[in-house]
Order: sequence, then structure tokens, then C-alpha cells
Amino acid sequence: MLANAATHDVTWEKLPDDFVLDNEPVDNINQPLLAAALTESLELADRLPTDALTITNYGICATLNNRFVVKAPDWGYVPSIRVSREEVKRSYTPRLQGDIPVIVMEFLSDTEGGEYSSKPTYPPGKWFYYKQILQVPNYAIFEPDSGVLEVYRRDDLGNYELQTPDANNRYWIAEMNLFLGVWQGSRENRIGYWLRWWDDNGELLLWGLELTAKERQEKNAAQQRAEQEHQRAEQESQRAERLAAQLKALGVEPEV
Repeated sequence: MLANAATHDVTWEKLPDDFVLDNEPVDNINQPLLAAALTESLELADRLPTDALTITNYGICATLNNRFVVKAPDWGYVPSIRVSREEVKRSYTPRLQGDIPVIVMEFLSDTEGGEYSSKPTYPPGKWFYYKQILQVPNYAIFEPDSGVLEVYRRDDLGNYELQTPDANNRYWIAEMNLFLGVWQGSRENRIGYWLRWWDDNGELLLWGLELTAKERQEKNAAQQRAEQEHQRAEQESQRAERLAAQLKALGVEPEV
């Protein structure tokens, strides 16, 4: 048992099979697209271990004062789970079933979702739940329409402090050894702002279509180099043949 405060006793228990989860659909069409894009680039860059878990509108559970609490962030990342994926099919309980998430994200929409709610009483607000109950070290809040990204990091006193981006307007997520930032462009017929990952060398982690395009460009560039080398060799051969013909015309037998 973890006591965050005298009135906040937290335990980590598996959600009962008969617990009724909120099955309401997401309230913004952008949310699934943004979440899928974050996961895809991690997977393609071999940054998603087999025991890692990405959370997309999926319940993270805790028991607060003997009452179950379930919050479903729009995206989250758990470095390692200790149970089979079948056991976390409906929900995930940190500490009991694996690590706490190292980051959770909420994508703002027109519907008020309480992303900043510090309400400590049952049911607690998202901000309070992520910070005080789960103790997630990084909390990101993204507004897709404007491209505004806020990243909060939990300090030694247990408070979320708004982080300042680096010179490239990116945020270092130490637990993932990656930068998180905003990118503007098109994917899946959506033109706008996206959340993207960059490695510690500043290289963008690519999506599948981008990797395919990059490989095609590299293949075309290699073919062009090969063609240029072939043309150079042809020109060199023709030049040698002309020189040999000129020498023969002068009565000089070229050395073989």
C-alpha cells in the first residue's frame, strides 16, 4: 500500500472482470490518428520493446480509498509489463502488472475533459490522478488545432512543473531517451500539427510512408550514381580508344 496523504490510500489491484468500463467513443477524430502516429514511429525505429505497452484511450487503474479509479489517457507509454498481454486486454494496473507509465498525453478537444483538473476527491481529476496517484513523471497536453504543446515534469516534491523547450522547440523525455515535439504536415489525409519523436542526435523517427519514400530516394540516388559511374567508364574507354587510334595513325603501336 502507498499512502500519498492521510486521506489518499492507494493500492494496486486488478480490475474485476465485471467492472463496467466507459465505452464512449473518443470525442475528436484527431485523437486516434495522433496516437497511432506516435506508436508507429517508435515501432519502426525499434524503440518499442516486446514487453512495452502503448496506451491509447485505454484504462489505467488504481484503487483509491478502496474504490477503483480508471483514467484513459489519449496516449501513454509503459516501458515494461510483467504479465501477458491477454491479462491487460481490458485495462492496466501499474506496479501490479508492470511499470508505471513514463509519459501520458491528453489531446485537447472541444469537449471539456478535465485535463487540468486537480480535484482530489473521488473520482479524482486527471491532473491529480496522474501526478499524485500514478506519479507519472511526464504529462503532455497537446492542442491539435493550434499546435500548442505543454510538457510537465514531476519534480522531487511531487509537483508538475511546466518545462521549457530546447532551441529546436522540443522536450527531452529522459526515460525514453527521445525528444518530443510538434511537426506540421500531412498524414492519412489530415493536414495539420502532429506530435513526433526525435532521437538524441536530432534525427526524426519516421513513419512507414516516410521510410518507404526515403528508401525509394536512396535507391534512385544509388541508381543515378551507378549510371554516372557507367557513363564515366564509357567515356574513359572511348577516350582511350581515340588515343590508341591517334597513336596508330602516327605509326606508334600503343602499349597493351
